[in-house]
Amino acid sequence: MDTTKDEFNIPNVIMDPRTRTQYSKGKFLGKGGFARCYELIDTNTGQTFAGKVVPKSMLVKPHQKEKMQQEVTIHQSLNHKHIVQFFSYFEDENNVYIILELCRRRSLMELHRRRKTVTEPETRYFVKQIVEACIYLHEKRIIHRDLKLGNLFLNDQMEIKIGDFGLATRVESESDRKRTLCGTPNYIAPEVINKKGHSYEVDVWSLGCIFYTLLLGKPPFETSSLKDTYSKIRKNDYLIPENRISREVVLLIQRCLRHEP
Repeated sequence: MDTTKDEFNIPNVIMDPRTRTQYSKGKFLGKGGFARCYELIDTNTGQTFAGKVVPKSMLVKPHQKEKMQQEVTIHQSLNHKHIVQFFSYFEDENNVYIILELCRRRSLMELHRRRKTVTEPETRYFVKQIVEACIYLHEKRIIHRDLKLGNLFLNDQMEIKIGDFGLATRVESESDRKRTLCGTPNYIAPEVINKKGHSYEVDVWSLGCIFYTLLLGKPPFETSSLKDTYSKIRKNDYLIPENRISREVVLLIQRCLRHEP
């Protein structure tokens, strides 16, 4: 068996010790946080997956291990057509591996960079699918907490697949309010910044930011500094240019971006 490793100490052939399935490492897909993603090909069936690889050297502290375990526990409990499918989770001496559905069309971030703006019918098509997945998550008492273009993946049929549950959390009761400051600045809700407690509404806020960004080409609260962005979010200070989008969509965005959800 070829055990040649790359500079990140990832073998060219990886084996799931529980199922004895072997995967050959394909092309590099991207990185985020501690993780790197590669195409992983099942050497028996030829099926290609996305493999999320996290070095154990990055999971030394108890809270890091706990966060990793929570991501796995939440993601493997999900089964929805608009959520990246979770297949397997295992580890070897050096790394933790998460085997996921491969989304060959990358994400809405790449689409946004290529196109700058997306038409209203296209945006409705994408947002409808994101909403369906969010309803499913919230019914299962899960908040994603990091909905953004880069975490909205696309399959060959250009269907949305929500991925990256690294910041997701489970709501234990109706009165359970989370206070962790987390998320991506341009999509983060005021409740999160103020640390006064947040719940499902933070995903709705992010959805409004996604809607706005796709249609108008940039996030509603974007500035050149984090401090100014947070200030605009706290004040709910954003503009929707006149005559650029329909009144119906303007109202939808305004309903998502409310300070009192």
